[in-house]
Amino acid sequence: MKTFYTPNFIEKLTIAMIGFFAFLQVYSVQAILPILKADFNASEVAIGVSVGATVLAIALISPFIGILSDTFGRKVFIVGSLLLLALPTGMVGMSRSVDELSVWRFLQGLTIPGITVVLIAYISEEYNKNVAQMTSLYVAGTVLGGFSGRFFAGHLHELIGWRQAYLVMAILTLIGAIWTLKTLPNSRHFIKSGDFKNAFTLLILHSKNRQVISACMLGGCVLFSLVGCFTFINLHLASSPYHLDASHLANIFSLYLIGMVITPMSSKFIIRFGTVNVIISAILCSMMGLIMTLATPLWLIIIGLIVMSSGVFITQAATISYIGSQVSQGRSLASGLYYMGYYGGGSIGAWACAIAYTQGQWKLAVALIIAVQVVALMVAWLLMKKQANQQPLKK
Repeated sequence: MKTFYTPNFIEKLTIAMIGFFAFLQVYSVQAILPILKADFNASEVAIGVSVGATVLAIALISPFIGILSDTFGRKVFIVGSLLLLALPTGMVGMSRSVDELSVWRFLQGLTIPGITVVLIAYISEEYNKNVAQMTSLYVAGTVLGGFSGRFFAGHLHELIGWRQAYLVMAILTLIGAIWTLKTLPNSRHFIKSGDFKNAFTLLILHSKNRQVISACMLGGCVLFSLVGCFTFINLHLASSPYHLDASHLANIFSLYLIGMVITPMSSKFIIRFGTVNVIISAILCSMMGLIMTLATPLWLIIIGLIVMSSGVFITQAATISYIGSQVSQGRSLASGLYYMGYYGGGSIGAWACAIAYTQGQWKLAVALIIAVQVVALMVAWLLMKKQANQQPLKK
């Protein structure tokens, strides 16, 4: 019989820090997009591809990492992937063209699912009675990492240049790998799924699971919105009448820290109001924030970004909890499918919003993102809400 216990402070900190190191790199280029655009003489679409390359790689590799992890274990993938992530991170700073930059960004993305996908499965298995709390801590860590990557890139560019900044972040990632190796407990409740044939059987089973499919669709809409918004708001604020430089753009991302406060609270909202109700409310909150960014005053745009990102963070935490509660077998594989949809949406968002921004600047980009969030509302209301009381898959 499985026994579960309340995680101690070090375990909670480690779960959050893994999320931090995983997401330190994912969106770091956003704060220096105007610099990269000028240095490489690149178009908006080419710059959008450099952002989307990482999330595209994450989408493509996530299900396969789930299969391998369900077969071989958890901690080895998390630590090994952090070690591998450091290499392309350092090479980003040596890029000679925007295409080469995109290649290294793609290679970064190939390593990240070994952290994110596997950690979600680890949390579901090891902290059964504290899944919502530990998931919220993980998401809070990703928020801090997402902010820090942008903040470091912007400010380190002003101090030592963006190329050297990526060498610094590569070293930080190596430190994260060592920290995780020393402090993350070995799996106690991991059950090997079997051979690869069994894994592909589970893959087919999950692909027919309406709960998994709806979570994947919602995840895609969520990251489409986040990547589209926080990529092209930088170009918007770097142009007239704002003319913000790299360090000022990096400071804008300080609002991400508010997500660290709000996201852990989402577990209480989920328990009190229900997962799907929280998701619907958070999407509406995000839409309202986006509309506020159409205003001219900079302070109002910042408030709009705070509201928008808070809604996205809560939606993400609630959706991860949802899929974890709906699947009892092959959790890592189910998480991999979720991340395939999630990051696939982010990759499409970087590309589609680049085209929208080129054609109609920030207003058209916002209109496109809101349209996608309407789709997210429909998924949550028409698919997830009707399934909320269904039992999870049994072995």
